[in-house]
Amino acid sequence: MTIKLFVDSACDLPLSYLQENNITLLPLHVHIDDKSYEDLQTIAPEEVYKAIHAGKMPKTSQAAPELMKQLFTELAKSQEQGIYIAFSSALSGTYQTAVMVYNQVKEDYPDLDLTIIDSKCASLGYGLVVRKANELLQMNASKSDIVQDCEWYCQHMEHLFTVEDLDFLARGGRLSKASAFLGGLLQIKPLLHVEEGKLIPLEKIRGRKKLMRRMLDIMKDRGVDLEKQTIGISHGDDQEAAEELKKMIQTQFHTKNVIIHMIGSAIGSHSGPGTLALFFLNKTK
Repeated sequence: MTIKLFVDSACDLPLSYLQENNITLLPLHVHIDDKSYEDLQTIAPEEVYKAIHAGKMPKTSQAAPELMKQLFTELAKSQEQGIYIAFSSALSGTYQTAVMVYNQVKEDYPDLDLTIIDSKCASLGYGLVVRKANELLQMNASKSDIVQDCEWYCQHMEHLFTVEDLDFLARGGRLSKASAFLGGLLQIKPLLHVEEGKLIPLEKIRGRKKLMRRMLDIMKDRGVDLEKQTIGISHGDDQEAAEELKKMIQTQFHTKNVIIHMIGSAIGSHSGPGTLALFFLNKTK
């Protein structure tokens, strides 16, 4: 039986990857100057960063319930199986809305075979889980095996990241305003991670070089088999910093597979330009 994979745009994978692998996209929405855009489809990340540099304050909203209902109904009618890996429920209402829509469609179509996974992940940490699910799909794994492996990957995915300007996270309610003010005042960059799907400050470090070295220290402490993993790096319109971090990882850990993608419009609206994020597993199967 065919298995359909659904994701939302917070996975920060390129649209080309999703299209080439027949992965169905649920775009989050970005709002700039009273105009609404669909992340990855009607707005590119570069446009969001350009707007921020111009002094605009983009806002975001979750994936549209109407689109979810349409796609879940089509899945039910086709009698195919489905897996929707969703953006962390602690950072967006998209997962909760998907569960609500699922229950509505299930009333009309009791045979709907869809599993919704709360990834508790964000950006390319979430994207690496999607890539793993797609690999298993290509290997004709069963739905239950894919779900089980995805849940394991979600549980063991580490997120380490820094932002250029803490005010972005504070404005979106992702960080306390007091923390943001202190960091900006002292020109100190924060190092954060994700715990149970939430953004948690770890340390404050002066200077980007020192911060990158600290990211690698934590990676060494938490990661396993780093030379064999696929490591993810995402960035807020700062390819140079991402490439520098990649080189440091390859030098220290001899990692063969490091992928870099720009942070998408939805997450980039909250994290801002200059964000640098690192994703890896703290356990391997």
